[in-house]
Amino acid sequence: MPTADQQLSAYDYALPTERIAQTPAVPRDTSRLLVIHDSAHHCHQHFHDLPNWLQPGDLLVLNNTRVIPARLHGIKVGGAKVEVLLLEEKTDNQWLALVKPGRRLKPGAVIEFIPLDMAAPTADLRAEVLASDAATGGRLLKFMVKDNRRLLEVIDRFGTMPLPPYITGRDSTPEQYQTVYADRDGSAAAPTAGLHFTPQLFEQLDRMGVQRAFVTLHVGVGTFRPVETEDITQHQMHGEWIEVSSTVVEQIEQTKAKGGRVIAVGTTSVRSLEGAANANPTGKLLPFCGKTDMFIYPGYKWRVVDGLITNFHLPKSSLMMLVSALIGRERLLALYQEAIDLKYRFFSFGDAMLILPETPKNTFPDL
Repeated sequence: MPTADQQLSAYDYALPTERIAQTPAVPRDTSRLLVIHDSAHHCHQHFHDLPNWLQPGDLLVLNNTRVIPARLHGIKVGGAKVEVLLLEEKTDNQWLALVKPGRRLKPGAVIEFIPLDMAAPTADLRAEVLASDAATGGRLLKFMVKDNRRLLEVIDRFGTMPLPPYITGRDSTPEQYQTVYADRDGSAAAPTAGLHFTPQLFEQLDRMGVQRAFVTLHVGVGTFRPVETEDITQHQMHGEWIEVSSTVVEQIEQTKAKGGRVIAVGTTSVRSLEGAANANPTGKLLPFCGKTDMFIYPGYKWRVVDGLITNFHLPKSSLMMLVSALIGRERLLALYQEAIDLKYRFFSFGDAMLILPETPKNTFPDL
């Protein structure tokens, strides 16, 4: 029998609809920040207070993926309307995608896409269904672009930002769903813990001596796919492409050698670092470029990450399970309930948590 920490139902909580943030905080760093600074204490701050909780020599590890306008609309040759959500580029102009309605898009079907400034499809961008993908329920699409260009060269003309379905408002701008440091195209969703940072906040952290390192994980179905098995140990994560460079490995080694802390910004940065370490049979972090299907839940033995900046996640999600592995499921649920009572904002455009490793007494900021 699975333990309580291994049961999907143990990660459920009731969230009032009004607590789901529809727009981001403006400025970004005015969002609230729940700081967990040891195994027994926490406090309520704002994100611009982050420098009070970091120390010279700490290393922030951020995911530099950039969200592409991955939602496309078109017409199947023959007449049916089609919606496509790009997930992952397999090879040049071949993409794994979720499609609606999937049952009508069998191998060989052809889609013509509708530009944003037109009402009808054009032959400038077409795609052929090559195969179905059992793991995601999606399709492998081969895109045919006018003048033999890459899809990413023309996607701004056809695609829209793929905001999560729980964001029903239309008041946010596409750039508000990008981190200020995003520079690697390829993500179907934002690494939302990074949305709180501003250039001014980074300047302040630089002056303090807080370092930064960048990994890449292009967010796809692995991150937001729901856990559907009551015994969560039976859940299989879909692989996502990550890159952890030799420079990042050196920065982490130097940080730890000097007594600094490695603070991952977002669960995707966690999965990148721990996934790279997990790819090495010894568990030692080495440079890595490839896919990770790592699923982190309570009982996980941490190899790289000391602390975490993260948002408040959906009930029963693999992201909640990852955070629970760092601070404990029961404590996380208690903190979520307190945040709900104090009217924190949840999910992608919502507020943040900072989870720090144990700190020696008498070294907390003066509050």
